Amino acid sequence: MKIDQTSIPIKGLGLCSGGLDSILSALVLQRQGIDVTWICFETPFFSSESARKASCHTGIPLITLDITDDYMEMMKAPKAGFGKNMNPCMDCHALMFSKAGDVLKKQGFHFLFSGEVIGQRPKSQNKNSLRYVEKNSGFDGQILRPLCAKLLPETLVEQKGLVDRDQLLDISGRSRKIQLQMAREFGIKDYPSPAGGCLLTDKAFSGRLKDLMNVQKLFDKRELYFLKYGRHFRLDSRTKVIAGRSEQDNTHLLNSFDQTKDVLLKHVKLPGPDVILTGSNTSENIRTAGIICASYTKSKPGDPADIRVLENGTQTVIRVSAVEPLEFKHLII
Repeated sequence: MKIDQTSIPIKGLGLCSGGLDSILSALVLQRQGIDVTWICFETPFFSSESARKASCHTGIPLITLDITDDYMEMMKAPKAGFGKNMNPCMDCHALMFSKAGDVLKKQGFHFLFSGEVIGQRPKSQNKNSLRYVEKNSGFDGQILRPLCAKLLPETLVEQKGLVDRDQLLDISGRSRKIQLQMAREFGIKDYPSPAGGCLLTDKAFSGRLKDLMNVQKLFDKRELYFLKYGRHFRLDSRTKVIAGRSEQDNTHLLNSFDQTKDVLLKHVKLPGPDVILTGSNTSENIRTAGIICASYTKSKPGDPADIRVLENGTQTVIRVSAVEPLEFKHLII
């Protein structure tokens, strides 16, 4: 039965990355008189920063949710497996639509949508993968892709008359020509590049995450945030040392430092890394962390170095000798 849009406001809830396709998909629906809202998800692997900027520039309301716990549960065994690195793209999208669907039911939205375009990403945005996401989201038939809808089977959303299919688009492929033209027509000038902001597609980051999940196995959220910064050294299956590479690294590491669980080390006199020890804080492990700390300052190999150690709110100083950083090469993750 067709719904009279003059008496009942149609509400769409869209997944938003903050990129141009997300923005355009919402504006295409808004042009039909549909009340659109965005939802964006946060984990240690991707943030809502770009989505927040898009919301600010367009005035489209944004809901943000941290889904880290559910995400890590999915990461243990994604049904469709991983991509080139630790990126479970298809199951990631299915989880996001599932979480968005929970909000749909609670807040009275009529359908879900996204800015996906067939063929833009050959593995995760083809007809089979889009169908997989829809079936595994729990909201089969309620997911609309406005930018490529005419290339897909008609959804329940269109069949019920909630959206005018004739006003939807048939974009496909990796070319951005049509989207750029649309951006000019809508007056959209500020949007991020389409490179993507998911750390799970990064080889080095994926290696660290794989080590955390497969070697250490037990960890908490702060340790996922640590993965983004510094040099990482595996001392044993429970213990890691993380040394900042820059002042910015040091700042970010300190933001996630927990003095009830971690040990913080810093050279008493020389500029250098903030070093965090997680796991087993034995005297031997603390000493190893101190040597790593000294070895990434201007101390010469063999020079004595005083290292300040903050452990359980108590400060002490240990003396170690710096070595060549290459001596720790076998510990680097």
